[in-house]
Formats: sequence, C-alpha cells, structure tokens
Amino acid sequence: MSLRQIDPKQRGFLIVNSHPTGSAVTVTRMWEQIPPRADGSSPVVLLLGHSAGYGLATLLTGLRQHGIRGVGVAYEGAETERRTASAGWYRTAAAARLATEAGHDFVFVHTDAFSDKGKDEVLDLVEQRFGKVDHLIYSLAAPRRTDPETGTVHHSVIKPLGAPYEAPALDFSDDTPKVTSVRLEAATEEEKYGTEQVMGGADWQLWVQALAERSLLADRFTTAALTYIGSELTAPIYRQGTIGAAKEHLERTAGHLNTGVLAGRGRAMTVVAGAAVTQASSAIPSIALYTTFLRTVLGDGFRTTAQQAEDLWDQLTGATPLVTDDEGRIRLDGWELDPQVQDQVRELWADPESGLDRSAAGADWFIGRIRELYGWGLAGVDYDRPAETTVAWPTP
Repeated sequence: MSLRQIDPKQRGFLIVNSHPTGSAVTVTRMWEQIPPRADGSSPVVLLLGHSAGYGLATLLTGLRQHGIRGVGVAYEGAETERRTASAGWYRTAAAARLATEAGHDFVFVHTDAFSDKGKDEVLDLVEQRFGKVDHLIYSLAAPRRTDPETGTVHHSVIKPLGAPYEAPALDFSDDTPKVTSVRLEAATEEEKYGTEQVMGGADWQLWVQALAERSLLADRFTTAALTYIGSELTAPIYRQGTIGAAKEHLERTAGHLNTGVLAGRGRAMTVVAGAAVTQASSAIPSIALYTTFLRTVLGDGFRTTAQQAEDLWDQLTGATPLVTDDEGRIRLDGWELDPQVQDQVRELWADPESGLDRSAAGADWFIGRIRELYGWGLAGVDYDRPAETTVAWPTP
C-alpha cells in the first residue's frame, strides 16, 4: 500500500505523472460508452500495444462487443519512489478488472514487444492457453527500438523531409492556450531510416513470422496495423515527414506479408484511423492546433477512438463488409477528411490566432482530453485525497 497526495506535473506540453484513480475512471467510462453486444464469435486476439489510444479502444470494444479472448502486450513504467506508475499501467489494471468481471479470458503481459525474449514469452502463453490466433492487431508506438538481430538501437524523430518546416502550433503549457510558431529542420537520411525501423513494419513482420513458425495462424488469419494519413495542413510534419515515411514502410510491409509468409494463409492490411487526442498527438507540432480546429468544426461529430474501433471490429469479424481503398487499406477517416469539414478547418488555419479565438471551446476540449489521458481533471474524482499509487500489474 502506498497512499500519496499527488498533483499534476507538467513540463511544456508533457504531463509527467498520472493519477491512478483518474486513469481507471477513463477506462471505465470508455467501457460504459461502448454499446454491449454478444455476437458469440469470441476470436483469439493478440493485441500489441493495448494500454493507450487506439490500442486501448480496440481492446475494450473487442471485449465489449465480440467477447475477444487472448493476450495484450504493453511496456509501461512502474511506480518508483519519485513518481507514480504510468497512466498506461493503471489503465491496464482497470481494463483487466473489467474483463474479469465480464467473464472474458484476456490476459496482459508486461514486456518489451520488440525483443526476441518478449516475443517468446508472449507466444509461449498464447500457445499454452489459447492455441491459434485469429487476429493480430499491431498498435505499438515507442521512441526507440533495438533490432533483435543486430543489436542496433534505432531512434524515431518527428521531423520534415527535404526542407525545414514552420507552422502555427498550440501552446497549452500555461492556463491560457495560445498560438505559437514551430520550426523544425529537415531530417537526415539516418534519422528517416531510424524512424522507419522504430515505427514502420519491421517488427510487425517479425511477429507474423514468429506466429507462422509456431503454427499459430488460425484459418482466415488477419493482421491489421494502425496508421494515419490526416490533412494536407499537417502533411509536411506528418504524412510527408519522417513519421509518414514510417507509415509508408508499414503499408509496404502489408504487401510483403500478403505475398510472402501469409500467401494462401491469411491477410495483412493497414487501418487508416481518423484524428484522435493521444499522448503522441500532443507531442507532434501543429497536430494539437489542427485537432482543436477539427473539433471546433465537428463538435460532437468528432468520432471517438471507440467508435472507430467498433467500425474496425465489425469489418474484421465480417459483421459488416470489408471496405478498403485502392491501396488495400481499411479507411476509418472519412468523417475527418470530408471536403466540407476540411474547408472549414482550412478557414480557421488561414488565420490561426483568430481561429483559436473562435475555437475556445475546441481548445478547452483538447486540453481536457490530454489531461484525462493521465487521469487528471475527471469529474467525480477527489484529487484532494491521497491516492493508492501501488497497483499491481494483472498477472495471467
């Protein structure tokens, strides 16, 4: 037991601690907002990156609507003497509790998914407890990755390619959000390659190959990796930058898997999600301001990660037809890239300071969602009381 009085600590756009009760509440509320269904399919799922963002939404929606069984994998920060555990640690504990209470056989492994040791640990558990895997969902995000074959440590960077990038951004480090300007120099070829190795498809391919080598691919096996395209407004720093190069690598990997290890045995595809408020989106220059303007335009029409995950699961399980674009990608982002929506966002972007004045509610919404990612600012949570910060990782 470790009761602590904790307050939010923020450095720039980063919140560096989390509230265990608030983090659990975010999971419970998402769970309650997902319409329950019982389709009886109960597929076996290996979910890599279950503790945040789209991975968490995919987990909760899969449990709530399709009774998924299987294993979730994440690598989160444990509590130390100086700070709380990460929000993802506390979210995992809450998700495990909800799954158990609902009678779902889903277990959570805390390991480095990039490592050979981590893969062996997870696949041993899958083989012993569940057998063949129906769906592998790849939603890992990390700042670095060690290549298990060479030992090289690759680092990802958020930079443009070819030329410097300068654009408006949202500064929410103080009580009053304001528009600032950001300038980033172009990435080197080495930085581009490193980002591809961390956030591209290299590790995804290793996971699929490992499943195949152990004969753990079910009939009609499907694997899906989460990606994003976004607006032309953010393209220089996202789709046309180092991150975009990594996402293109991910998409090429899907093709290699389909013509290689999965030929005649399954299918691989990428899933283009729409915009979302995530820990990553707060760190990418201009994305916060763009998302604020998008929310201003859409209001409650801004689709949550859980709503998008519901569409994804319905397509993966065959509840609705599989709809792909010309490049074979599942598209969940039509609501964001609707031309009329983008026209209105462009109007706000053209004069960002005036746009932010018109988007006060959107900015408050964005900042509130960022704080909630770490368990802060949630109605009904008593932040004046000491919180139990020592929470065990759920064991199988």
